[in-house]
Amino acid sequence: MPPRVVVLDYGSGNLRSAQRAMERTGAEVCVTSDPHAALDADGLVVPGVGAFSACMAGLKKAHGDRIIGRRLAGGRPVLGICVGMQVLFDKGVERADPRAGDEVTEGCGEWPGTVERLEAPILPHMGWNTVRAPRDSRLFAGTAPDDRFYFVHSYAVRRWEQAFQNPRIAPPLVTWAEHGEPFVAAVENGPLWATQFHPEKSGEAGARILANWVATLPQA
Repeated sequence: MPPRVVVLDYGSGNLRSAQRAMERTGAEVCVTSDPHAALDADGLVVPGVGAFSACMAGLKKAHGDRIIGRRLAGGRPVLGICVGMQVLFDKGVERADPRAGDEVTEGCGEWPGTVERLEAPILPHMGWNTVRAPRDSRLFAGTAPDDRFYFVHSYAVRRWEQAFQNPRIAPPLVTWAEHGEPFVAAVENGPLWATQFHPEKSGEAGARILANWVATLPQA
């Protein structure tokens, strides 16, 4: 039997494009907000598009933060995409109105770090970029250093805070990209993997990323 993947529907994300891309890996894919299906699946995909605060509100309403925590406590794979990656960090800092103060939103806290606005001459960062992946990365296995991935974002994690370690999962492998300044482009951390870019929109290189993740899932 192929691995069963749930794309979590919590009101944010390119759900159908993520579903179609996952199906092309050979996985059996379901888009749902049902917590039991999300907990029982072999793999859980957490997409996300838009503001950190709105995505986090939707995630909590769907109990997605608890679902992610319970899956990781049991060593069960989770893949975050774009803002679905950002909400895995401690907090997001946004400023929708320049006349107002920063809006700070608590994230899931699975990784240390703050999602902040990039310091770059052009925002949003929209387009294709190369990344610098660790040599022993499983997520980027089979890709080339000049492969490009599709990004759409203005916010990112600009510093990786190494001092904190999640005791539930292995030390992370961090991949970096650059737009105006370096930022975290992907993380592999035991059963928790995530990308700031959209693998489902990144052509053959993105398809390889998704296939590499699906290859780690248990099969019945």
